[in-house]
Amino acid sequence: MQVTETLAEGLKRGFTVVVPAADIRSRETARLTELGKTLRLPGFRPGKVPLPVVRQRYGSAVTAEVMEESVNEATRQMLSERGLRPAMQPKVDVVSATPSADADLQFNVEIELLPEITMPDFGAIALTRLKAEVAPETVDKVLADIATRSRTLEPVTEDRPAAKGDVLKVDYKGTVDGEAFPGGTATDADLEVAGEGFIPGFTEQIEGMKPGETRVIDVTFPENYGTAALAGKAAKFEIVAKALQVAVVPPVDDALAQKLGFAGLDALREAVTGQLQGEYDQQARLRLKRQLLDTLANQVDFAIPETMAKAEFDQIWERLEADRKAGRLDAEDAAKDEDTLRSEYQAIADRRVRLGLLLSEIGRANGIAVTSEEMARAMREQASRYPGMEAQMLEMFRKNQRFAEAMHGPIFEDKVVDYILELASVTERAVTPEELAKDDEEAPAAG
Repeated sequence: MQVTETLAEGLKRGFTVVVPAADIRSRETARLTELGKTLRLPGFRPGKVPLPVVRQRYGSAVTAEVMEESVNEATRQMLSERGLRPAMQPKVDVVSATPSADADLQFNVEIELLPEITMPDFGAIALTRLKAEVAPETVDKVLADIATRSRTLEPVTEDRPAAKGDVLKVDYKGTVDGEAFPGGTATDADLEVAGEGFIPGFTEQIEGMKPGETRVIDVTFPENYGTAALAGKAAKFEIVAKALQVAVVPPVDDALAQKLGFAGLDALREAVTGQLQGEYDQQARLRLKRQLLDTLANQVDFAIPETMAKAEFDQIWERLEADRKAGRLDAEDAAKDEDTLRSEYQAIADRRVRLGLLLSEIGRANGIAVTSEEMARAMREQASRYPGMEAQMLEMFRKNQRFAEAMHGPIFEDKVVDYILELASVTERAVTPEELAKDDEEAPAAG
């Protein structure tokens, strides 16, 4: 095999590779001979088909197969011998592959290399982990919400109109421009008078109704309503009141806890506290991880492969265009011209690629890998989000490489982040849950 370097520009490399015709013909003959040992053709004993007959029948197919294998093996050998680490799949262009006795196989290879990355001094990285504790009053509020969701409805026996907080059982039919619309009709709907969760102004207008009464009300769907065809539209609803009820909220006690499957109120309170603390800790970790990535991004600066940066940008831009068409583009981006948007999102793509390469190199250099047990656990957790379909989802995850890769990446990234955090200088600072929940721009400065 003869290799000639034709390009060395930044991370880009180009080579012309020539595989001698004798090597190709030798491979072809060996493959055809092996094939002849298993062929069964009329007029010949099994496994005794002459080579010229095998070549006549299968020569073209074997030649194509040998050519492809030769290109792949020669490319791998060239990369290995030169110690080259391609960033993405090499681009191969076969120049001459004429299947004749004296024709060498010649092809060109274009690749972009992974950059040389100097590791930051992890011990010099100073970070602050925010810590929020669950307040007893927060637990009390959650318990009160649980009790509210466990309420029962009891009929009102006295003859009186519906008051705020009552629950009115109604039938209703909505129209826009005189036409009914999907989801605008219901039977035996329980609506809390002046309660939340419906079109603004709807439940307020049923106050004062009595069972048996019919009322027509006017409302306007919000501009950001989930159904685009109804957003901002005026609608009329004909409402028939059928029964008046009051909500009875059970006390927060052992009986409520036992109804929910806990030994008692203390056990329920402990479970709620643990769940809230887990959410706070997860928020704190995300903040710490973001702080770490920002620090790393400011400390490293190396060239990145153009193909990787373009692929990342194209994904980002595709999502942005989809948001633009669906009217979901945020006001800040909508006010910018396309050149500005492209420049800003290209910078984001470059940062993501640079950080991804850095974390990947840290993991490679320190032997960090995702174990099969970790992958299996992630698959089980993902499958558990589909009650009743866990087995089918697990089977799909195992068979679909795309799903496996999507799970592998975040696990690997978190393991590398944990490795760096072990070496970095991390101090802890107590904050309120409200401070923890703020965006970075609003949050108190670390340190």
